[in-house]
Amino acid sequence: MLLPKIAPRQDALPHPSSALEMNGSALLLAPRGRRSKGWSGRGRSTTGNATAGRPSPGKASAEQSVNLGGALVNLMDFERAVELIMDRAQSGGAKPMGVCSANLDHLRHFGAGSRWNGTLDQPAPVEWLTLLDGAPLVTEAARVTGQVWPRLAGSDVVEPLLDEAERRGLRVGFLGGSPQAQELIRKRFARERPGLTVAGWWAPERPVLVDVHASTLLAANIADAGVDVLVVGLGKPRQELWIAEYGQLAGAKVLLAFGAVVDFLAGRIRRAPVWVSTHGLEWAWRLMLEPRRLARRYLVDGPAAYLTLRTSSSSAAPPDPVASAAGGLSPAVTSAPEDGPSRAPGQFVPAGARADVAVLVVTYNNAEDVPALVASLREETVAQSIKVVVADNSPDDRTMDEVLRHPDITAVRTGGNLGYAGGINAAMRMAGDADAYLILNPDLRVEPGAVAAMRRRMALSGAGMVVPVLLDDDGTVYPSLRREPGVLRALGDAALGGRVQGRPGWLSEMDFDPESYLHAHRVDWATGAALLISADTARDVGGWDEQFFLYSEETDYCRRVRDAGRSIWCEPLARMWHERGGSGSSPQLTALMSVNRVRYAAKYGGRGRVAAFRAVVLVSELVRLNRPGHREAALAVVDRRRWKALPHASSGERSAAQQSLIQGMAPPSGAVIIPAHNEASVIGRTLQSLEGVAAWGTVEVIVACNGCTDGTETVASGFRGVRVLQVEAASKSAALNAADQVAERWPRLYLDADIEVSTEAVHAVLTALGDGPLLAARPAFRYDTVGASALVRSYYRARARIPSNAQGLWGAGAYALGRAGHDRLGGFPILTGDDYYVDRLFSGVEKAVLPTVPVVVRTPRTRSALLAVLRRAYRGNAEQDGQERGAGTSRTVRQLIAAVRGPLTAVDAVVYVAFAVAGRRRPLLGRSVSAGWERDDSSR
Repeated sequence: MLLPKIAPRQDALPHPSSALEMNGSALLLAPRGRRSKGWSGRGRSTTGNATAGRPSPGKASAEQSVNLGGALVNLMDFERAVELIMDRAQSGGAKPMGVCSANLDHLRHFGAGSRWNGTLDQPAPVEWLTLLDGAPLVTEAARVTGQVWPRLAGSDVVEPLLDEAERRGLRVGFLGGSPQAQELIRKRFARERPGLTVAGWWAPERPVLVDVHASTLLAANIADAGVDVLVVGLGKPRQELWIAEYGQLAGAKVLLAFGAVVDFLAGRIRRAPVWVSTHGLEWAWRLMLEPRRLARRYLVDGPAAYLTLRTSSSSAAPPDPVASAAGGLSPAVTSAPEDGPSRAPGQFVPAGARADVAVLVVTYNNAEDVPALVASLREETVAQSIKVVVADNSPDDRTMDEVLRHPDITAVRTGGNLGYAGGINAAMRMAGDADAYLILNPDLRVEPGAVAAMRRRMALSGAGMVVPVLLDDDGTVYPSLRREPGVLRALGDAALGGRVQGRPGWLSEMDFDPESYLHAHRVDWATGAALLISADTARDVGGWDEQFFLYSEETDYCRRVRDAGRSIWCEPLARMWHERGGSGSSPQLTALMSVNRVRYAAKYGGRGRVAAFRAVVLVSELVRLNRPGHREAALAVVDRRRWKALPHASSGERSAAQQSLIQGMAPPSGAVIIPAHNEASVIGRTLQSLEGVAAWGTVEVIVACNGCTDGTETVASGFRGVRVLQVEAASKSAALNAADQVAERWPRLYLDADIEVSTEAVHAVLTALGDGPLLAARPAFRYDTVGASALVRSYYRARARIPSNAQGLWGAGAYALGRAGHDRLGGFPILTGDDYYVDRLFSGVEKAVLPTVPVVVRTPRTRSALLAVLRRAYRGNAEQDGQERGAGTSRTVRQLIAAVRGPLTAVDAVVYVAFAVAGRRRPLLGRSVSAGWERDDSSR
């Protein structure tokens, strides 16, 4: 959101009782005697109690944009605000100007962590000017800028604006308020403003405002009236959202989102006395006048908004979501790239060619659904290049036969039922390059223009993921938007289910509010039926977690998207029809849904939270015991041993090698090298994760035991296909070099002894280095913080949000080198941090982080264990960085600050910094490598 550059003003603010007079073309804003009760000049200098009880900051002398509670607010004096607005109303601009006032209610709707946060900040057809309103925001603005700024409430500004409109001969229109209130204003204006030209009065009912077609007609009607200034009094947030979407169509040069100003102008609401406003108590005055309407706003929602204001404000404006996003599409999004493959309308491009969008579809007995989906996708190829990859989990050939009727679709037989997450990963491996990846359920039909609308939203907002609105067969909106799971939300859903849909968001995971499906905004997550994921996000987040098989896999993936610092947006202009029920229904699937909710809680929460969440899920099943499947679900939640009998990834009678051949790819050749020093407690689970790889017969698995005294070699020798070396020196470098000397195959994956890796990840890494130009690569990884202390979990949440931490070869406990890459390395030097050393050998185009199923990195469980690991890591970095350390640290700090989205992420960032500072103390003292090996035993 950009405003015109404005020359700083040096004149002091006048006393409220004086007129604002300027020479030449300047303003004359002396209040008229006939309207002294309607406007007393208060807005020009009211600062609430911003300076009470402390030294007064300097007086405001120039415009400034600041972040107050996560919302961009434009600070300026009263005189300049009126001048700026009316100049735009008279001369116009490239875009219409929307003007709103920021108070605590504004922060509740548009501030950090709110539903509509960022909606007004992104590039849009309307340019926003947000004025300072409300005593708490006035106080906070003074605190963060060191200057006193006047409060510019819409009710104070509107009368001077009408004065100027009358003086300049501008046409004014009124949208909102009741017909009765508008009639009162009309009569008042006839007496007091005979020279003001009112172009029209519009008092639409709610059904008009929530209907796209009706709102478009309303905007056209306003445009026909030739309005210069449109006063929009629909209440927050509807008035801002309506202006953002339809303001450009209304034709007005300025649109004033001033809420209850219609009632003030009509005289239906009494203004607060001056002493009430100057002491920041106007909220109490309004609460006294309208207790039933305003009690919740001021007494329930107000304190939370005030907390947001105090914890999420700064003198710097919020980051531009588009500028901070890596890459991005052209906002137009109307055609395929000029260098893209030639294609006829309605045709899909081959998987090997780059496309605007790669559509990934996972099928399971969906032969009847495929034709309708494919037909709707072909219509979308007019606006962009599309390729389609179908991964079929079906037990028979019916679905695959239907898919093969379309020769321009890439079909993948998964060789079994890999589940939804496994199917997506299989399709992603075959999809090749694209600007974005669109995951669709096979029982969807895409409305024309939906894909382009999602891409446009991704370009405008800088989002990492965009989701559409889903419609049921009868045309009703399915509540597909979700909030992050939590104990209270699970409790609310258990007790109320789909009833009492207007309950607070903290008591419901599902978003039932119809407004959420009418306007574009950020969301926590959405059902996985339709998800558009940017290529950068797919790369940084990695593959889908296949432990979920079905249900909760999209919850997990969306959380990892957010943890990577990317936002998720809903685009209402993109609509898709969804039959639902494509996954089928059975007692086992009902049980799996509940079990996966517990799995998700266990992945990201501590023991106490998991226990509470499990108890709530159990209660939810117990109250539904009379319904099919819920008895089985309750038993599964109580007894973890039953989880193995629930649906999970299966491959029929095919071996791992046969599965690879079925997908059209022979098992890759290579080696997996595992250095191990006294790892008897963890080496077993690592080698167990490699059993499928060893079964290929094409990959060497070598465990190099260095200085082991705990029987690590005995454990490793018990696994078929594993070669065990014994190295006398307790040195990781010596172990790696020894294994390299006996290994015969390439490429080589170097794996820490406590890291679990999937067969799919090994396949992807070895294939990428064996076939392509890459010299080095690693799989994606995820942190397992189960059992860790709250501070440790907080540290790793913040760490996961720093993009640079996910882009190097280091930190995952797994990286691989091709033969040419290893030639550049030579041998492993004796130092701490071999992965960091290897990463620095290669440029960005020579290495890659592959979108695989993440390897599991178990974090330290205690604060002392984490500090030990950090001291070791920072010491190794200090050995290698030399003069470059400062640049890396400043980059990390910038990315850490950019990842802060609210109070909780701010706390995580503070915890991260505290651990980083504590961990650097010893390395910076110049201790040598031989001073000791800090080891984490808490996760073993």
